[in-house]
Amino acid sequence: MQIFDFDDIVGATNNFSVTNKLGQGAFGPVYKGKLTDGKEVAVKRLSSSSSQGMEEFENEISLISKLQHRNLIRLIGCCVEQEEKILVYEYLPNKSLDTFLFDWKRKAELSWDKRFRITQEVARGLLYLHRDSCLRVIHRDLKVSNILLDEKLNPKISDFGLARMFQGTQDLANTHRVVGTLGYISPEYAMGGIFSEKSDVYSFGVLVLEIVSGKKNTSWSYDGEDPNLLSYAWQLWLEGRDFDLLDETIADSSSPSEVMKCIQIGLLCVQDHAVDRPNMSTIALMLTGEMKLLQPKEPTFTFQKLFDHKIQSGYKSSWSKNIITNSFVEGR
Repeated sequence: MQIFDFDDIVGATNNFSVTNKLGQGAFGPVYKGKLTDGKEVAVKRLSSSSSQGMEEFENEISLISKLQHRNLIRLIGCCVEQEEKILVYEYLPNKSLDTFLFDWKRKAELSWDKRFRITQEVARGLLYLHRDSCLRVIHRDLKVSNILLDEKLNPKISDFGLARMFQGTQDLANTHRVVGTLGYISPEYAMGGIFSEKSDVYSFGVLVLEIVSGKKNTSWSYDGEDPNLLSYAWQLWLEGRDFDLLDETIADSSSPSEVMKCIQIGLLCVQDHAVDRPNMSTIALMLTGEMKLLQPKEPTFTFQKLFDHKIQSGYKSSWSKNIITNSFVEGR
């Protein structure tokens, strides 16, 4: 990993010019830059008002610098000079998945074939984090805005500031500071502070249902009785109408069998109890057709009510609201 001088970063971003700004996340602003060798990069600068701090900064460096996979963002280097804390990443021209998926003008550019491939490759990236890398890493903030897309729309999981490493045979961890994004957080993590690989699996399930439907779980506006995207998807699946969940802008070019497979896998991933969710190894095999699909149990989807009760009880948590309205190069 390269260590940059602050003057080099200033030159690369044209003194953090507003014309170079790509987005604004919880960490701070993100700028497009060009190094002296002509390489384009994304520069993430910690803001003094950021909800993140040195712990998340160091965590991202220590974790992602040790991880290498085609479906993970590549950290090129960093700069720590006086009050400045800066991360330098590879530049991905298509920004994040949400800039396509939730934009009615652009969502048609994500054909079903592209969405299915993105789903499979995100699964491979998570499998690498959980089982195949030199570390065992729980991401803890998987969501559409943290999936970045390269020039060929290949997905890369980004933002490891909240990630945690597991040691040896450790399977669970407990924290009193719940972090992440409402709508993607598993019930056991939100309510009890318990996180594991299955917490990421839950987030992956939400992401899959959003990819299929082109709708946000966190801003559900269906006029029926279903309170969110997850319960709506379950009801359609029960009635044998799961294909109706598909984003209508790509319905004509889709593969019904692949669509219904993804919906069933998504529902398996968002089961109420962690033990009922498959691990990423099983999910990857089901996505490729190498394993028969498992059957989801009926979930309760009462998480929001439980969450509201817990907040009223004074449970300490730190949430990202995930209002995805801007184009971010880094998801948070």
